[in-house]
Amino acid sequence: MTIKKLHMGSCGIVALAVASATPAFASGTTAGSSITNTASISYSVGGVSQPSVNSNTDSFVVDRKVNLTVAEVGSATTVVAPGQTGAYTTFTLQNTSNAVLDFALTSAQTAGGTAAHGGTDNFDVTGVTIYSDTNSNGVYDAGTDTAVTYIDELAADATVTLFVVGNVPSGRATGDVSNVRLTATGREGGTGGSMGAALVQTTGANTAAMDTVFADGAGVSDAARDAAHSDDDDYTVATATLTVSKSSSVVSDPINSTTNPKAIPGAVISYCIQVANASGGAAATSVSVSDIVPANMTYVASSIRLNGTVTGGVCNADGVAGGSFSSGTVSGTIATVAAGDTRTLVFQATIN
Repeated sequence: MTIKKLHMGSCGIVALAVASATPAFASGTTAGSSITNTASISYSVGGVSQPSVNSNTDSFVVDRKVNLTVAEVGSATTVVAPGQTGAYTTFTLQNTSNAVLDFALTSAQTAGGTAAHGGTDNFDVTGVTIYSDTNSNGVYDAGTDTAVTYIDELAADATVTLFVVGNVPSGRATGDVSNVRLTATGREGGTGGSMGAALVQTTGANTAAMDTVFADGAGVSDAARDAAHSDDDDYTVATATLTVSKSSSVVSDPINSTTNPKAIPGAVISYCIQVANASGGAAATSVSVSDIVPANMTYVASSIRLNGTVTGGVCNADGVAGGSFSSGTVSGTIATVAAGDTRTLVFQATIN
């Protein structure tokens, strides 16, 4: 008897049936699925075709590959201000396992060392809480997004956005850095409404049941094949550092007019208040300036000019009309003083 060929038709049919019953994900065939097939052969004897012969049915269970990725969103630090509340960094958690799993979540702050985007960690944010992006808009919304300690029933290949939210202490200086770390650890899925038990990797030879294999890579603070993954992000403080200085000059007097005027009674004095913002920080906004006019001087009506500039430390005769005078006090608001810039409030008064 001579076997002429191996016929795989029935094997192909079985394979198609399995594929239609078991969803195919990028992470692979779903754990716990059974893959079953049967081989058949056809042959001839003396040129006469004989009935095909089927093999036994072979079946095995697909084992569970546990894999996940935690990654910060973006590639830049989160810029914050001293005293800011609800400052957040953004991460994604992707379940790249071939099974539905729960994931325990923890946040931590490193003590010193190089932060995620450079600089040295030198402070901690307070009140750190992890939130899930409930409305899936990629932005932390206080009162809408949900505080979580674990992710329940995350499907294979599914991704969830998470926020690590904290409060920046007052008094921090420009350039201060706080490094934050998010770690997710796979847990048993399928319980629904409560976090599943810790995963246990199957040791020894392959069994007939669904075995578990840890396949995750190393994160920033966890090892490979530990059913966990972690990543860092950081907060960098940018604040405005303002200094204020005041100067005066004689504009005119009743005797000399504007030619070499002297500070005699009746002379007009121009006061310039300079507000300087140090370089490298953040813009200062809504800068309120006030100055009490001396008792022996009289304010010149409508003389206030705001948002003027300075050249070589000397106030320029620019700016726009604004501000107010009330109860002996000149006041005005400069909308913005950018980092590295100086803006002025100028007004005039006469000597009594």
